[in-house]
Amino acid sequence: MPKNHKDSDDENNSTGQNQDKESASSESEKPVNRDDLLRKELGEFGWFQLRYLLIITIPIMLNAARNDFILATAAIPHRCRIPECGENSKLLTYNPDWILNAVPETKSGFSSCNRYASIDFGTNGSLDYCPASLFDQTTVVSCKDFVYANDHSVVYDFDLGCNEWLRALAGTVGNIGLLLGLPLTGYISDRFGRKVALVCNIFLMGLVGVIRAFSTNYPMYMILQLIQAIFGSSIYPTAYVLATELIGPKYRYVSIAFSSIYALGQVLMGGVFWLIGSWRYANLSLYIPCLLMFVYYWLLSESIRWLLVKGRYAEARKIIETAARLNKKSISDKSMEALLKPQQHPLPRSGMKQAGVIRTVIRSPILLIRGFTTSVWFVAGTFIYYGLSINSTGLSDTMYLNYMLTSAMAIPGCFVGGFLLTKVGRKASLSSGFILCGLCNILFVVVPSDMFTLRLISYLLGKMAVTIAMASLYLYTSELYPTEYRHTFLAFSSTVGRLGGIAAPLTPPLTQYWHGLPSVMFGAMGFLAGAMVLTQPETLGAKLPDTLAEAEMLGKPNNRQNSEMEH
Repeated sequence: MPKNHKDSDDENNSTGQNQDKESASSESEKPVNRDDLLRKELGEFGWFQLRYLLIITIPIMLNAARNDFILATAAIPHRCRIPECGENSKLLTYNPDWILNAVPETKSGFSSCNRYASIDFGTNGSLDYCPASLFDQTTVVSCKDFVYANDHSVVYDFDLGCNEWLRALAGTVGNIGLLLGLPLTGYISDRFGRKVALVCNIFLMGLVGVIRAFSTNYPMYMILQLIQAIFGSSIYPTAYVLATELIGPKYRYVSIAFSSIYALGQVLMGGVFWLIGSWRYANLSLYIPCLLMFVYYWLLSESIRWLLVKGRYAEARKIIETAARLNKKSISDKSMEALLKPQQHPLPRSGMKQAGVIRTVIRSPILLIRGFTTSVWFVAGTFIYYGLSINSTGLSDTMYLNYMLTSAMAIPGCFVGGFLLTKVGRKASLSSGFILCGLCNILFVVVPSDMFTLRLISYLLGKMAVTIAMASLYLYTSELYPTEYRHTFLAFSSTVGRLGGIAAPLTPPLTQYWHGLPSVMFGAMGFLAGAMVLTQPETLGAKLPDTLAEAEMLGKPNNRQNSEMEH
């Protein structure tokens, strides 16, 4: 018996040693995490990353030109052309002394789309003398031709006076093109590389933009607007992906700086239009520099992570060595060898089948409500953000300055939003941004029109508030979903949100029914989205959910305690 007992102990010891060896062997065969290795060997942020980001800022600023329709198709003060008084062109004195003899008076001055019927006495007036006796002031008729205050917009070139809905369609067409172009750019980026997608986008945006400057009619302008949006307006998301794959997680808040640079580009675009005036020459000034960006194909490095995934190890090695040299790091041969070999992914267990996304959503009421809620956030955010920018041109006669000020408010909004995210939490940042925006828009409506400064301040604060909300939107939404479905739900919410961008350009014509209608709509959407934020759990300090069960437990006491212990 003792002998047998001793033999049993020896066998147990032998088995334990074998298990240790197998465990060590499995550890050595465990796939290398490239992200961790790159972060450790190259550093999360150094001179290589800084130089790269500074180069990327130029395309991001130029990408703001895709919103040129806001100024290029801006409404121009117009009135009926009066041929009885010698008017035979579109660009004449807009407000002559005799204008109220021929055009009905309104609260804002005189009618833009109506005039008095003509009385044919066989006599005609002139540009200097046009008596009321030439008109039947009891009969009002619609305009046939127009006189414009200036020739800076496509409204003048294509004679769009009083065709407000047709004018506003330019922005809607552009956002539809963006919706169609995002998947195309995503395919190019994943198939041919981030650098190729970025260079193609900016070059095509510039090429179509230059051609569009020579449009001979409004249908041609609209078609080119759609083409440009499909093939050349995804510069920002492509640059964002490049930056995300380049920088370590600790420094990915630089995306806030990207948003502020884009806002700065919008300010500069407004300055170009203000300085040049004519939309055709302004377009050429904005888009010709984009054609020179083809040099980025040689100036930029491809994403290291993309090259490694695609097995292009020779190219990846050169960039890794360059990055290490610039960041003053030394990468070992062992680490380089680990990076430059195919990744081994564990095979899925037999019999383990994952439920489809739709089936999972149906079975999880929490996820179903959350998907609807985050989609409303994105619709409200894009609708208000772009709507305020588009409607800013009608705040006063200085439409370029109004647009520049409204765009500039996004810069402090980005940084305030980034600060609040880490200090007061995602939920409070997003909700307060939406609700404050709603309050500012309602205030803009109720303040008398003669208090212009107060109205302008409330309008600008509304833009800053919705920017705070937009700065919180992507991060908070991504933290509410499990890893397995995170990208799917984020992409779904963002795609649905484009409906807000499509609707936003259609809001300026609503002022012809009531001047405050767009602002009331912005305010209502802000209150709705802000209230819906309060239905979701806080995620600041919480463990990022990996499974559906963890996502459903967000905000519950047990989950909070676990997250605090982990942190």
